[in-house]
This record gives sequence, C-alpha cells and structure tokens, in this order.
Amino acid sequence: MKKNNANFVPLTPLSFMRRTAAVYPDRDAIVYGAFRQTWSDSYKRCIRFASALAKLGISSGDTVAVMAPNIPPLFEAHFGVPMAGAVLNALNVRLDAAGIAYILQHSDARVLIVDNEFTELATQALADVEQDILVVTIQYAYHPDPVSDCELDYESFIESGDPDFSLRMPDAQGDSI
Repeated sequence: MKKNNANFVPLTPLSFMRRTAAVYPDRDAIVYGAFRQTWSDSYKRCIRFASALAKLGISSGDTVAVMAPNIPPLFEAHFGVPMAGAVLNALNVRLDAAGIAYILQHSDARVLIVDNEFTELATQALADVEQDILVVTIQYAYHPDPVSDCELDYESFIESGDPDFSLRMPDAQGDSI
C-alpha cells in the first residue's frame, strides 16, 4: 500500500509537542526550580525559536549546536531547532575546547547557542574552528551576570522570531532532527 496522509503520519517529537500544546495547553511542560512554563507557552517559544533560525538562513540539514546544562533553553532547542528543519547537536559540556572545536568543525555547525557558564570554553573552541559560527548566549543559568560582549542574547533571539511561523515537520520518522 502506498503511504499517504490517510494511512501514515510520521511520529516525531514535533508532532508530540504540537498535540500536547493543543490538548494540555495550561499544564506544566517545564519545571526548573521556581520557574514554570506551560505546554502552550513552550510551543509558542519553540515556534519563535524556529523562526529566528530561519531568519538566519538556517534550513533543512543545517546544524545548530547547543552547549548548555539541562536548563529550559536546552529543552526549547530540542524542539525549536528541528521545527526549522535543522539538526540539533547537543554538545557535552564536559569536553575540552579541542573536543568541542572538533565537533563544531565536523558537524558544520552554523549557530552555537551557549550558556554563559561556558562562554570561555566556547571562545577557546571557536578559535580553532575554520567556519564562521554565529554565537547566541543564554544569559541566566548559573551565572546571572550578563556577558557584555556576546553577539546575540538568547531571549532577544527568541523575541526576533515570528509567532506565526510555519514549522517544518519531518517527512519521515527516520529524518534527522
């Protein structure tokens, strides 16, 4: 039987999030200390995240790297990056600068989203990477003081996205996200 919308729909985390935001919009999606965010708000932020990436020219098959601990922006990246059609490369924050540089170089990362706790490590790694990578800095995790010389801060990046952006759903369950 030939696959079509009547007999086949790829199951992906993106369809899970869209459905959960529709069915349980006011339930907590994220609980991080005193911070709480509903499924509806999470979905909206991820759509804006995807739109902001698309405005940078990020599209199908491009790589977006994230260097952050387990914080809400990492959660948003797991949905927002594939919503733009891109591939998420969540970096191990315990690697040294050479290891991070190797991964960034070989993944052809176009954007690096980095928690301000790891800006020094990211700067060291980026010095050894040949391609230009836009850096978006998450300003709040363990070091609440803003990084004054960041290219773009995460919240401004999210706010620049279009809330009516049409996300790109994977064509098949096996598509890279």
